[in-house]
Amino acid sequence: MDIDYFSLFIKLTLGFAAFVLQIALAGRGNLAPSNAIDQLQNFVLGGIIGGILYNPSITILQFFIVLLLWSIIVFGARFLANHNSIARNILIGSAHTIVHNGRIDTDFATRAGISAQELAFQLRQHGASNLSKVKRAVLETNGTLTVTLQDDPTAYYPVILDGQVDEDSLDIIHKDRNWLDTQLQSRGVTLAHVYMAVYINDHLEITQY
Repeated sequence: MDIDYFSLFIKLTLGFAAFVLQIALAGRGNLAPSNAIDQLQNFVLGGIIGGILYNPSITILQFFIVLLLWSIIVFGARFLANHNSIARNILIGSAHTIVHNGRIDTDFATRAGISAQELAFQLRQHGASNLSKVKRAVLETNGTLTVTLQDDPTAYYPVILDGQVDEDSLDIIHKDRNWLDTQLQSRGVTLAHVYMAVYINDHLEITQY
């Protein structure tokens, strides 16, 4: 089979450009996935490039259109995930507290497929050899565990992320939406304009867009 090396070169260049563009526009420094959208983006984009690259029946224009359509789908999904809490939970998922004040949420651990051995190992990696010393352990959307120990002076709790309230964090710090709304109103800030708000040392620190 004769190979059109010029066409192959153009397709490789387009594929490389698509990878670089998606990484740059997503604000990431590498291809390491941090959530389900990242993983799906990498798998499908790799499949598109690998499957079409050596197929002479697919023209360069068709290849470009396929890459463009996939990029639109990916960034559309990212936009929805960043601006709609329901879409975010569906597309990316949400962080969940798996240990609270030394008590394990066994129902969630079972649903998430996390064995006791795996959980104990991850806790030990964070220096928590005694479960009673764990104030909070959160399973992040990328599968990693974030652990806060009792009496940790550096502990902070993100109560607002991307304009979305984290009810779990509010519950941890024994606050409610009324308290949060009062805090925002006293500073003349609206929820939609909050990039991040963290509760640390009995104080709410707010960063706006």
